[in-house]
Amino acid sequence: MKSALIRLTTATAAIAATATLLAQQPTFKTGTQIVPLYVTVTDADKRLVPDLTKADFEVFDNTQPVTLTLFQNEPEPFSCVVMLDTSGSMTGSIDLLQAAAEQFVIRLLPTDKCMVGAFNDKIQFTTADFTGSRDDLVGALKDIDYGNPTRLWDATEASIDQLKRVTGRRVVLVFTDGDDTSSRLGLGDVLDRARNEEMMVYAIGLESVFFNGQRMTRSRPDRGLKKLAEETGGGYFELKKTDELGPTFTRVAQELHSQYSLAFTPTVLDGKEHKLEVRMKKPGLTARARKSYIASQSS
Repeated sequence: MKSALIRLTTATAAIAATATLLAQQPTFKTGTQIVPLYVTVTDADKRLVPDLTKADFEVFDNTQPVTLTLFQNEPEPFSCVVMLDTSGSMTGSIDLLQAAAEQFVIRLLPTDKCMVGAFNDKIQFTTADFTGSRDDLVGALKDIDYGNPTRLWDATEASIDQLKRVTGRRVVLVFTDGDDTSSRLGLGDVLDRARNEEMMVYAIGLESVFFNGQRMTRSRPDRGLKKLAEETGGGYFELKKTDELGPTFTRVAQELHSQYSLAFTPTVLDGKEHKLEVRMKKPGLTARARKSYIASQSS
């Protein structure tokens, strides 16, 4: 009887501890009364900075300082869509792209989940659902299809549609080497959705040279990618060489596992867009986080 009581007490304590932890987890939620922020901090050499404390951060809502109600310096699970440009200009580099994206998925933590997709004139998902299986994700990277036009913004919105089905921290990781050429949507539409539904976008762009009919053509990634990534708190990386792909996909994984989780309770829920700013008190440090939120009532 005594041992049974000990086991029951231990189990009860474990459940209580788990409940406390879950209650502390910030979640992305449309129409929030708590505003979560995932913050990447780098030094002057662009190195990630660990082991900071709550006192090192200042957060401003429409230029007014706010009091943080949550601070966490531990990796938080995320769901991610890895969306890759497989249009004609990437034909000669697709093997390198697949190998680079593999560097991202093999670094997922057991609690992370992803889907793999590709876009050209079509938008394709090669995983049926979000999964934490690295083997399945690596296999999915080998099943991507090819085409010609580049539906960049449509593909990003389709990724957001997939992420809308899940809760918690949600990320789109999109790669392209060119401008959008045939989407029905524009940058503004995608940015509004990412902002309103509180999703983070990481973007990797590559300058490429390819043979187009009778001449060599140079393409550059769509200029809107940088704005989309910066506004949503993700990172933007513009590359000139394909051998930079692997280290960059690795860097994205490192950043997602090194971000600080902050949250505050807004004082005004006016249904309007509010500007956000995160500042670091220590000299030489730079914070990157989403730049706005919609101060609406919880649904």
